[in-house]
Amino acid sequence: MWRRLRLAAAAAAIAALLAPAALAATPEEDLAQTYAPVVRVQTQAEPCAEGEPYLPLDVDVLFANVEVAFRGPWDTVNLVKVAPTAAELGRGYPQYHLDFPGNALDAGCDYDQWAKRIAEGTEPTTYARVVTEAARPGKLALQYWFYYAFNDFNNKHEGDWEMIQLIFDAPDAEAALAAGPSEVGYSQHEGAERATWGESKLELVDATHPVVYPAVGSHANFFEPALYLGRSAAQGVGCDETLAPHSDLRPVVAVVPTGEAAYLARYPWLGYLGHWGEKQEAFYNGPTGPNLKTQWTQPITWAEESWRNASFAVPAAGVLGGSATDFFCGAIAAGSDLLTKAQLNPAPVLLGLAAIIALIAIAAIRTTWTPAPPLPAERRRAWGQLLVSSGSAYIHHAKTFLGLGLLYVPTAVVTAAVQALLFKLTRLDALVDSAGESNGFVVLLALLSGLVFYLITYVVVLAAVARALAALADGAPVGVIQTYRDVLGQIGPLARVTGWIALAVAVTIVWIVTLPITVYLLVRWAFAVQAVALEGHSGRAALSRSAELVRGNWWRTGVFTSIVTTVGAAAGPVVGILLLLGTTRSFFLINAISSLVYAVTIPFVALALTYLYYDLREREGEEPVQVTSSAPQTTS
Repeated sequence: MWRRLRLAAAAAAIAALLAPAALAATPEEDLAQTYAPVVRVQTQAEPCAEGEPYLPLDVDVLFANVEVAFRGPWDTVNLVKVAPTAAELGRGYPQYHLDFPGNALDAGCDYDQWAKRIAEGTEPTTYARVVTEAARPGKLALQYWFYYAFNDFNNKHEGDWEMIQLIFDAPDAEAALAAGPSEVGYSQHEGAERATWGESKLELVDATHPVVYPAVGSHANFFEPALYLGRSAAQGVGCDETLAPHSDLRPVVAVVPTGEAAYLARYPWLGYLGHWGEKQEAFYNGPTGPNLKTQWTQPITWAEESWRNASFAVPAAGVLGGSATDFFCGAIAAGSDLLTKAQLNPAPVLLGLAAIIALIAIAAIRTTWTPAPPLPAERRRAWGQLLVSSGSAYIHHAKTFLGLGLLYVPTAVVTAAVQALLFKLTRLDALVDSAGESNGFVVLLALLSGLVFYLITYVVVLAAVARALAALADGAPVGVIQTYRDVLGQIGPLARVTGWIALAVAVTIVWIVTLPITVYLLVRWAFAVQAVALEGHSGRAALSRSAELVRGNWWRTGVFTSIVTTVGAAAGPVVGILLLLGTTRSFFLINAISSLVYAVTIPFVALALTYLYYDLREREGEEPVQVTSSAPQTTS
């Protein structure tokens, strides 16, 4: 036995001596491996579910693949070849397109499933390249390129190239290994964000591996988990999310030689001059490859001229603060979806927009606008007259109604403080599961707290404005403090009415089939607050009184109320969007301004609804109820 073991050991030693010496890693390869990034993507539990479906691909899975078509630049159906090889693409072909199974404008889950299928048996991959720039001697760039099968952002398109870049104050890779990086930049849409090496926002693993957070769908690279607002082409117009739960990827590092002849020999596809996705119009078009980007040949100049120092992050996933940022994300997403549908099939979208414009024009032409004096309050009015009367009352008594609307300012402060405290207190290990997954209940609770505060404020302002208008109509003196004292005396009935409405909405809004019931009840109870404030009803009696007023005028009430409240509620967020797009003001300042806009617009909404309430009372033929600024009689 011992003899056999000695013979085996001797044979192994001889084989080792006869084997060719292993090739030593080059300084470029050592540098690329030393600083290889950790890619932290949002976890997707199963295909087509929430999370990031697309991982950095080994592009070799695209070549000689019978599911990939190669098309010429003439039109979308001109097929040049099926399953093109890397060598064939390396011949150039400017303006040609690779085409994958699916339609980028109607993606569904097609690309999710396809990307997972072609990636089977491969590892996520990044293409590393060490490059210098003659015009910037003494500096060196280390780039890591990532390719994703699909860009599922506002500008949906097949294929997506993203990258990060480290900069060294060194002339070559060997010196860079000794010196270490000076700064790093992460690509984000058409721009990039920088961090100095060692800066607090730059997270490192094992002291040298930068952590990259690709945004869900867009793959724009960020330094930290957050919700980011993009307000330009460089930032990407819309919202990028990099929040937990996360999965860490350690992509295989494929080192690309620096020189053109060398990298074309190893990776011939880097000679491709066409698009890595199907042909579409404008920003839906497939992207070009790394070799056509400015940073491929001018990495230092690109960093100096286009990197910015920060991205616009929203604390606590956008629920901390006011409505401007939430509305911004939703509005951009909805607008992008509408634009995508218009690109896919423009006729229905254009017809829908034309119909909306026509209805607004017809309504404006057919209604009566004058005469519409604000007093007496109780009289029949057309839609146009309701608006004119509201505006006239607002202008003539601006101090009073603006004073009543200022309640929104402390509401915004209290809401922000409560939500901030809530998030601070719930950043505890007990509220985060073992996988690091964010506690959805906490986020929901923060959202609900904001909704509750703003709902209470709306009801109180609506009641106060109604009482102020009634007092003006009665010739009584009106003061902001006294009006709120009167409303405070009715806070019990107002709370009960609000509770009944909120409960009904909560029960019926959760199912699509019951949504019509939600709408019906909201219109039916549209004047419950006025029934409390001006007629002294309480609880369900106020709901019944509102139903009596609306009976026979449901459509009139529903359409007018929907238009007025939607415009009033949207005014603050719209102003916020304009500030987000046109300025660099802080998140908190923009939301504070949005709250001030509510303070101006909601009293007008309350006036319009109160004038409609009086209009319906007049149509009902009921004798006017005289109301002064004192507490009204109570009707059970």
